[in-house]
Amino acid sequence: MKNKLCEIIGCQYPIIQGAMQWVSDTSLVSAVSNAGGFGVLASADAQAEDIRKEIKQTKALTDKPFAVNIALISKTAEDVFKVVLEEGVPFVALTAGNPKPYIPYLIEAGIPFFGVVATVKQAAKMEEAGASFVVVEGMEAGGHIGEMTSMSFIPQARDVLSIPLVAAGGISDGRGMAAAFALGADGIQMGSRFLLANECNVHENFKAKLLQATSSDSVVTGRLSNHAVRCIANDLTKAYQEQEQSKSTEPVSLGKGAAYRAAVEGDMEMGSIMAGQSLDLLKKESSAKEIIEETINQYNEVIASLCKIEL
Repeated sequence: MKNKLCEIIGCQYPIIQGAMQWVSDTSLVSAVSNAGGFGVLASADAQAEDIRKEIKQTKALTDKPFAVNIALISKTAEDVFKVVLEEGVPFVALTAGNPKPYIPYLIEAGIPFFGVVATVKQAAKMEEAGASFVVVEGMEAGGHIGEMTSMSFIPQARDVLSIPLVAAGGISDGRGMAAAFALGADGIQMGSRFLLANECNVHENFKAKLLQATSSDSVVTGRLSNHAVRCIANDLTKAYQEQEQSKSTEPVSLGKGAAYRAAVEGDMEMGSIMAGQSLDLLKKESSAKEIIEETINQYNEVIASLCKIEL
């Protein structure tokens, strides 16, 4: 499967692995890239030298393209950015903050970049800034989200973009991929589905929770404080919602370190179990290669079936 996006990033399939805090390490990223997708290392709040080690390890495990995601609101973002420039990574993802100060340095170093956006206006600005492609993320996604659904977001962003558009948010199989392409996408980003990859080192409690959860377990906290996060309901989300309803300032402290507690320590009660709305589709653990192949095969089946329909 080849299109403009695949040509730009040099991958076999237009499937990008979402950068998940404390999850997307060299094991998962190299496996996705080796399987023909596009792996993305997450830096989160990690120390710059730890990210340097991850970059070097990933280069040792794959000769395929991958990216490093820099969460610009992180207290270590500037140090991580310096390491990224020094190591000459294939791509950089700029998210969760203002990318404008960083872009000239990437252009000077010849490192292509992209951004994950939550509005049509942000998508247009990323293209104007020189991004190679843009990930438009609907509110069905896990983690920090905006307010637009993928159904409305993708076609509106398509109309203002001339560069490739990658759809994200609640996409976990080939049917979602086919729908995204019908709306104008050139590729998809999947996060939650790759949490169940054999090569994903997220805590086993997290994987077990994903396999047990259903779509009705998906909740959003933080809307009142303009920091909306989609995750699986637990004691943390209940406490968060109670604090929000009482208009207390306490939710900020409740969320501190919550992603780490869930992904690394396996705390399923007071950790933030970030996952998208497609929980009923997450039925089994598989290798990254199997996940990508199953997604592409189902996509092809859907397209073939649709071609037989006469209106």
